[in-house]
Amino acid sequence: MNPIQRFMRFFFNLLYHPFAFTYDLVAWVVSFGKWQDWVFSVIPHLQGTRILELGHGPGHLQRLLLNRGMFAVAIDESTQMGRIAKRRLGASHKLTRGITQSLPYPSGCFDCVVSTFPTEYIYDPHTLAEVRRVLRSGGRLVVLPVTYPKSGFLQWLYKVTRESPAAFDNAIKERLLKPFQKAGFIMEMEIVELKSSRLIILLAEK
Repeated sequence: MNPIQRFMRFFFNLLYHPFAFTYDLVAWVVSFGKWQDWVFSVIPHLQGTRILELGHGPGHLQRLLLNRGMFAVAIDESTQMGRIAKRRLGASHKLTRGITQSLPYPSGCFDCVVSTFPTEYIYDPHTLAEVRRVLRSGGRLVVLPVTYPKSGFLQWLYKVTRESPAAFDNAIKERLLKPFQKAGFIMEMEIVELKSSRLIILLAEK
């Protein structure tokens, strides 16, 4: 792990825990106000009505799923994020504090599992094995792992952090698809081109 990657891990740990109250503001600033639009871009790819969200964060996607009449539950490791999401969703909404490597749900109980902008836990073989377990036969995992803003400054930033869109064809496919394929998923990658950004959405079929 290079120094920039170590710094980013440290930064995100702060953002998800002691400084979770700043998450929405930070996300809005770094995305130029597009963060929720990016998160909500996964909606057309969800299937069924029983949805599990991994890493619910401040709860925006949960709110949208509930408003659409879906049976949505979620899990997050961060106590602070859980408190923020509960204030947004109401105390009666079922949110679980836990880790994705040990999901506290019965086998085959979800039509779809979704995760937007997850950290490296999403590539953990234990996480992927647990996702396969809780998905019904033919169920789908939808992951929005990264977006590439098209502005010149942010393209430079992603190059510095080794996340440049220029490396997409080979390095990105290898890095993003391989863990899911090794876990037994049938993989498809979709690129959503927006005016100011490029979204990468992974569709993993059980």
